Amino acid sequence: MRVVFRPGASVSATAEEVRRLGLRRVLLVSGARGSDTARAVADSLGELCAGLHTEARMHVPVEVADRAVEVAREAGADGCVAVGGGSSIGLGKAIALRTGLPLIAVPSTYSGSEMTPVWGLTEHGAKRTGRDPSVLPRSVVYDPELTLSMPVPLSVTSGVNAVAHAVEALYAPDTSPLVSLMAEEGVRAMTAALPEIAAEPSSLEARGRALYGAWLCGSCLGATTMGLHHKLCHVLGGTFGLPHAETHTVVLPYALAYNAPAAPEAIGALDRALDTDNAPLALWTLSGKLGAPRSLAQLGLAEADLAVAAEQVAGQAYANPREVTHEGALAVLRAAFAGDTPRV
Repeated sequence: MRVVFRPGASVSATAEEVRRLGLRRVLLVSGARGSDTARAVADSLGELCAGLHTEARMHVPVEVADRAVEVAREAGADGCVAVGGGSSIGLGKAIALRTGLPLIAVPSTYSGSEMTPVWGLTEHGAKRTGRDPSVLPRSVVYDPELTLSMPVPLSVTSGVNAVAHAVEALYAPDTSPLVSLMAEEGVRAMTAALPEIAAEPSSLEARGRALYGAWLCGSCLGATTMGLHHKLCHVLGGTFGLPHAETHTVVLPYALAYNAPAAPEAIGALDRALDTDNAPLALWTLSGKLGAPRSLAQLGLAEADLAVAAEQVAGQAYANPREVTHEGALAVLRAAFAGDTPRV
């Protein structure tokens, strides 16, 4: 993968990356919210742009992916450029997975999805994820200016979403010393940048450091296996339609507190990055101070849904440092639903 990182790169460098890959007709995909930015990128491509598709949706419903693949084929596209947050990049990955077209990612949030070979699709109320090298972008264009319009609440939750990737990478069964270094630095960079963004949303320097953190955290997710935290969020998003970044922000302190007794080295790294002796509490406190939601109830989950979610989470095998039972998953969900202070 090639990474371009500089202010203004979304317009100036995207066309360069398209040409470098030898592409002549690329389809741009985005969500409705980021369509103005996507149009500016499309204009910079000129005749290299085969069309603009602005129907990306959260959690990538299968029917949305089907339509985007159809549009790409009708346009005769030989590549795809995804401009926006995780929804847009997720749709670009779905196109790449189905068609084999090379993908260029131009992220406007801190989700980190652009650094991973992980794809996700939602169908019949369930979110499926997988890994495939074909969905890993060939080029990623990071432009801090592109994130200036991201509202502070979304900046905060998007940033904590990125932190969650690094957290799980620290205790993944396939982690490594290099991944651990990247994860610790990614958490340090992101959690230091977010308060500055909240205080001064127009700070290009703080926005740039947050993108740097997102780059590192996303790379960690791409290199390791996801555990309890991501499984909880996939169920809550895919089955109950909860918003992606906000759900990650609420769940992270509780999933980390659950795993903490079985992951002392990971907790040590996070304590260093956060300058604390209680990483779950520090993350919970940071989110609250920056105005992020603190409970699943705030996000619209019904209490009756907790048992259903716990059953889905505990019913599948996946890597996690601590065994996940139905009772354990339910306890994490109940604490996250109430927004209680996380306890190790």
